[in-house]
Amino acid sequence: MLKTKNLISYQGTLAEKLLEQVEYPWQALPLINQYILDLGPTLPESEYKQIKDDIWVHHTAKITESALLNGPLIIGPDNEIRHNAFIRGSVIVGDSCVVGNSTELKNCILISHVEAPHFNYVGDSILAPYSHLGAGSITSNIKSDRKNVVINYQNQKFETGLKKFGAIIGDHVEVGCNAVLNPGVIIGRNAVIYPLSMVRGVIEPNKIYKNKNEIVELE
Repeated sequence: MLKTKNLISYQGTLAEKLLEQVEYPWQALPLINQYILDLGPTLPESEYKQIKDDIWVHHTAKITESALLNGPLIIGPDNEIRHNAFIRGSVIVGDSCVVGNSTELKNCILISHVEAPHFNYVGDSILAPYSHLGAGSITSNIKSDRKNVVINYQNQKFETGLKKFGAIIGDHVEVGCNAVLNPGVIIGRNAVIYPLSMVRGVIEPNKIYKNKNEIVELE
């Protein structure tokens, strides 16, 4: 389940050539910056405009004047970057995404049709197609002890080698308002996270996470 191909649909997207290189999606996180720097200059000038150093924006993207954009950054087609959004750099916003009011992005990929519309923090994370963050939900990307993130799943330990690692959110995942996804959280496809949840570890596909002691099948 943890493998990239089992969590994320990425074929035909801006991130395809990056994600097809890695067995596990967190392995792509340290590669985002250079991938953008390599990909940006190759984007067709008929579709993309380089608006600043290392920032490429598709001509159909809508960006409010109050948004703050830092590179390296690619904003693909039909995205909406709303009031006071803060993109800190090393970010790919694929297509048809919403980055909303006071949402902050850093070293992350929004694949396509992702919604982070209200007061969200997405750092060192990958959000798969049609995933949605409720208002105020965040990806916490560094442990309090500053040690590397280790993923425990089915009696195995996966050493990520990453001190900063937020979340991998699979296709069609719904995260409720004010949920906190702790470092290294992985959420399988079609899962639902209840509002105000504090989530750790791996959530299987097609589950409803109510709390750590109550995880039920999605009907």
